[in-house]
Amino acid sequence: MGRKEKIARSIVRAIVQTNGTNRQRSTLLARILAFFSAFFSLYQLLLRKIRPADFGNLRRNHWGVTDDDYVESFQTDDGGAEEQSLNAIGDMGFSGSTFYATANHKYLVKSVPRHSEHSFFHEDLLTPYVQHMAAQPRSLLVHVFDFLAVSGPSLGRVLRSAPSHHIVMDNIMYGREEAKKQGEADWESWDLKPTSYFYPERDIAGGALTSEATKDRLADDFHDKIILSRDQAEDFFASLEVDSKLLSKYNAVDYSLFLVRMRTPQQAAASVLPPAESAAVTTNPPPAPPSQQSWRTGVSSADGRYLFRASILDFFWAKHKAQPKVMTLLIKLWNTLISKQGHMSITTTPDEYRERFLNMCRGIVEIREE
Repeated sequence: MGRKEKIARSIVRAIVQTNGTNRQRSTLLARILAFFSAFFSLYQLLLRKIRPADFGNLRRNHWGVTDDDYVESFQTDDGGAEEQSLNAIGDMGFSGSTFYATANHKYLVKSVPRHSEHSFFHEDLLTPYVQHMAAQPRSLLVHVFDFLAVSGPSLGRVLRSAPSHHIVMDNIMYGREEAKKQGEADWESWDLKPTSYFYPERDIAGGALTSEATKDRLADDFHDKIILSRDQAEDFFASLEVDSKLLSKYNAVDYSLFLVRMRTPQQAAASVLPPAESAAVTTNPPPAPPSQQSWRTGVSSADGRYLFRASILDFFWAKHKAQPKVMTLLIKLWNTLISKQGHMSITTTPDEYRERFLNMCRGIVEIREE
């Protein structure tokens, strides 16, 4: 079993076994052997849930996901090995994160290996996030279903051979595979951040010092418009305002808007909802929509051509943490001693980033009056 499979197994066990399944009485000898096995493990770390009651409350009472349905997503239908219920789907760019999807594509698991990021979410943002998501059913912040952290001593923890923290979140691309099987056009997606900041990979020597693969990991550009009615646009902007205000208050920067575009199925195009209805349902919405249709389930463009989904991701970089402080100092020295390039998206102030982020989001919207 390889590294990714062992990491996957540890994630699945933390989800499944702490939800009342697969619990077995163990003898003292079995517990001792389990301790030594966990201690000498490099990749299959013992994980625990952080604030399980709070995330359980969000899942059940605000996002409409039962415990049984949630746990089933982390189990195989044929009783196969635990790690088979998670599929590794690559890394997450510069952070070194691992990235998994459940076999049914409903949930994503992203590792959060940087101490500055997982400590920020745990110590600063977690309580405000839980309160915000309970009070704002139409929030665009990604739904976090669980937060896992390493528990107990182990060589893997000391050597950092495996991620120490993971978040389980909803997958707003859920339904894509089924749509492809039905012969529908493939969905498009963009990971959008303000591109006017200084990106060393792109801006030093015109990008000649880095590979195309590295530059491809930078923020995307959306060279089009989301055509919305005024009611749709105002609803979208209001959610962005409220969510970004929370992130700015707690010093978060560098978050992104993940945008998904699908062509409206032909059968729906003939009877598209009026623009004032503001949303249309796809055949496979994500597993946890709010009570009303939203950007998480699919919003119909005012011209009836597309369905859009959107979610705010990667809000774990906070300016007051140690690593961001070091990066900010380095950029200040660069601007003073070498070249005046301005701030990076990870070194600017939270208010300034929020302003550019909101301007970017407004800039991709075209309002069509009825």
